[in-house]
Amino acid sequence: MEIQLFQQEIPRAILDGIQQVHSAVFDGAILKEDKLQQKVNLLAVVAVEEGVVAGFKLGYEQPDGVFYSWLGGVHPEFQQRGVATKCMTAQHEWCKQHGYTRVRTYGRNERKAMLIVNLKAGFEITSTFTDAKGRHKIVFEKML
Repeated sequence: MEIQLFQQEIPRAILDGIQQVHSAVFDGAILKEDKLQQKVNLLAVVAVEEGVVAGFKLGYEQPDGVFYSWLGGVHPEFQQRGVATKCMTAQHEWCKQHGYTRVRTYGRNERKAMLIVNLKAGFEITSTFTDAKGRHKIVFEKML
């Protein structure tokens, strides 16, 4: 498995693969690509196996200077192989190299596997909130 990083510009073939994973993980939902152009210091970490996108992790800089690990997923065919952890590790290494000292992410109780990955990776729960859609979210932060 190869980990590839893309800043700001994501090649069409990779973006199509991200869309396939996103759809498989998030009940057929499509990632709104116009949101990607609006992000400051957008980073896409992509796990590729034999030309197929197995998983991804997207993140960007928030106004307070913290890197926000926004969205990610692993296609069901590639789960339980450490793909999410590999993507997260690559993202955090990139963040350190680019001067970030903290990473923030949000989680939901319905997605327990990702909560566990975050806790095992050293994230701490810092707060909770209810989003505009009425979903309870858990805020995780990690010092790099």
